[in-house]
Amino acid sequence: QGRVGEGPCFDAARTSKGERQFRIADFTDEARRWPKYVPEARKLNLGSMMGFLLFTEDEDLGALNMYSYRPGAFTDADETAGWLLASHAAVAFSSARTHAQLQEAMGTRHTIGEAMGILMGRLRLNEDQAFAALRRYSQDHNVKLRDVAAQVCERGGLP
Repeated sequence: QGRVGEGPCFDAARTSKGERQFRIADFTDEARRWPKYVPEARKLNLGSMMGFLLFTEDEDLGALNMYSYRPGAFTDADETAGWLLASHAAVAFSSARTHAQLQEAMGTRHTIGEAMGILMGRLRLNEDQAFAALRRYSQDHNVKLRDVAAQVCERGGLP
């Protein structure tokens, strides 16, 4: 799907509401809907598939695809199990992303605080003035605040 730029998961990702899951019972029946994808799937001897969009209320996270060499391999019970697995995967991915973002924010917060302390000591600024100096340099030079702070920590002052 990624190589040819079309397929069930691409359709599911583009759908704002409604179909967040696709089941292709038999790849020989779906050639019109996905004229590039289906021939490639047939070359791999795929007979059927189910695809589920991994999403939360706030974002689409990816897709879970299940394939079989046999046409008609997936039942309604398999679809229910797929939804359950996709739901758990979406929660896990979302939680992992949130955790990583919080870890990065904590590191960034520490670096900014350290840089502010350096500027406060070297330039005799108060806390608000030190943060304003970092922010102003960041905006004037189009550099992320965390990167400016890291440079201050490395060099002992504003770059």
